[in-house]
Amino acid sequence: MDTVIEQLKEVLEEDQVLVNEPMCRHTTFRIGGPADIFIIPKTTEDIAHVCSIAKKEKLPLFVLGNGSNLLVADQGMDGIVLQIYKNFSGIEVSGNELTIQAGTLLSTAAKAAQTEELTGFEFAGGIPGTFGGAVVMNAGAYGGEMVQVLKEVDVLTPEGEVKTIPAQDLELGYRTSNILKNGYVVLSGTIALEKGEPEQIKALMDKYSAARRTKQPLELPSAGSTFKRPEGYFAGKLIQDAGLRGYQVGGARVSDKHCGFVVNQDHATAADVMQLIGDVQRIVKEKFDVVLEPEVKRVGRF
Repeated sequence: MDTVIEQLKEVLEEDQVLVNEPMCRHTTFRIGGPADIFIIPKTTEDIAHVCSIAKKEKLPLFVLGNGSNLLVADQGMDGIVLQIYKNFSGIEVSGNELTIQAGTLLSTAAKAAQTEELTGFEFAGGIPGTFGGAVVMNAGAYGGEMVQVLKEVDVLTPEGEVKTIPAQDLELGYRTSNILKNGYVVLSGTIALEKGEPEQIKALMDKYSAARRTKQPLELPSAGSTFKRPEGYFAGKLIQDAGLRGYQVGGARVSDKHCGFVVNQDHATAADVMQLIGDVQRIVKEKFDVVLEPEVKRVGRF
């Protein structure tokens, strides 16, 4: 590992290469052990260098955004974590289109669209992830999804090429795409919106923001909605009807405010969360014969 760190420090600045970095600092759940190597890139060239070294050294490489949909193991993560976040963010506006760097927060992009009096991206204003992560997951809320507005993305391929891919070639579905399967790293993307009425755009964003504050446990660390929506049901309603509101394992708890969220109530570990998720799945299956599939992505040394 020392030789890999040396190689990385030859192409990156000292403060861009962190060793044994606690992942609890980089996830909205505030859970997770140390990453062997944690990289903070600033340019496309930085990203390409890191991907090339990881490939040459046959090291696992995990691309991280804001860590908002992630449960990292208490034992940490092997290999390299590449955080494409604030140092790799920016927005360019051209007419009705916004070209957004992968590390840009969705809330920032939604605000930029509002400033330009463009409508169609209001749904993204309260989603706590990055643009790159939203593309990978086809993120959505309040009836809107990335697939509805995404025009194209620039990616780094496993061969080290920068390639522009039309949105229709990404196989965007419910919380899925083919980006990870193809080994792509999202660098930026373009969304196409429509001119709107400033008052209506503001009113819609305010409405969504108020709904989130009222219904979601934003006051505690979480990874957002814990389970995918089962066809014909709502996960939170099933969990509530199963009598699991406030159910707790260690420091992890089913939110009292919204049963679809597991929150870090008190120094929860990943093991606490995993046990709680398993208990919820088992009880909901027993009571309603519905299988709840986690939406939160589990990574690291489980």
